[in-house]
Amino acid sequence: MKTIRWGVLGAAKFAREHMARAIHAAEGAEFAALATSDAAKAEAFQAFCPSLKIHASYEALLADPGIDAVYIPLPNHMHVEWTIKALRAGKHVLTEKPIALRAEEIDGIIAERDRTGLLAAEAYMIPHHPQWQRAREWLLAGEIGTLRHVDAAFSFNNEADTLNIRNRADTGGGSLRDIGVYTFGSCRFMTGAEPVEVTARIRRENGVEVFAQVAATLQGPTGKFTYGSTTSMRLANRQEVTFQGDKGIIRVGSAPFNANLHDVAEVELHKPGQRVITDRFPADNHYVHQVQAFGRSIREGVPYPVPLEFVRGTQVMMDMAYDNAVDLGF
Repeated sequence: MKTIRWGVLGAAKFAREHMARAIHAAEGAEFAALATSDAAKAEAFQAFCPSLKIHASYEALLADPGIDAVYIPLPNHMHVEWTIKALRAGKHVLTEKPIALRAEEIDGIIAERDRTGLLAAEAYMIPHHPQWQRAREWLLAGEIGTLRHVDAAFSFNNEADTLNIRNRADTGGGSLRDIGVYTFGSCRFMTGAEPVEVTARIRRENGVEVFAQVAATLQGPTGKFTYGSTTSMRLANRQEVTFQGDKGIIRVGSAPFNANLHDVAEVELHKPGQRVITDRFPADNHYVHQVQAFGRSIREGVPYPVPLEFVRGTQVMMDMAYDNAVDLGF
């Protein structure tokens, strides 16, 4: 089996704590290089990967002939530029979400992907987790009857972290861009549905959306259903998604997005007569699963489970929410 040699652009905290370690742990992958000019930040990565090669610039890493794929955890507003640069440098590329700030920006990435024949994807990890795969199996098997409503919530409070890129307008911050990808994308992944109409009520601080309450109607293969979600960077930690049909409920929680970090990953099927089936997945790491799926697509040519076309659809829904939003003014 060919080992995919990975490089990481930038010494982001998330890369250090999660994705770089996932690459290091994944079967068929090698965490081979890091691009950073900060020696102290490089040492934190070398602590768990002593053989790591350090490049002083992103350009130098992209020019390294020993690197097959790159992971990009840069601030949101830099994603499109460096994803395209990586493809043009001959690298497969996995870029943090959101891969773009508007849906039309993804078209240029798709075009470059198709031109080069390389794999480009957004680091949208939850479809790789077995809790979501089990939930989707139940839904498609008709376990809850006809889907009528989806409800999602994802929140945390980083108000004190004023320098965080999520709290800055110039770096593409905002709760929808950071975590709406999950609340919107999980609904679309489960149902295959697309939005018909989307409205939102948002609250801003310093030009950045920090709270969004979204209401939508989606059209799926089995008909229309309603959707509601709350995302916020100013509320206590909460994660939950429910799919409500006329014969039952699927609940993915209380760690649908930060599986086995926020809480143990589990999915519940609620049936009439107060019957509940619970499946738990305490050992699965969706970041590792994501890296391994990415490698299989490169080596074996199998379709990547979450292609850019899917990502674009989620971004369309996010754009609709922003475009149709009413500012709460408080």
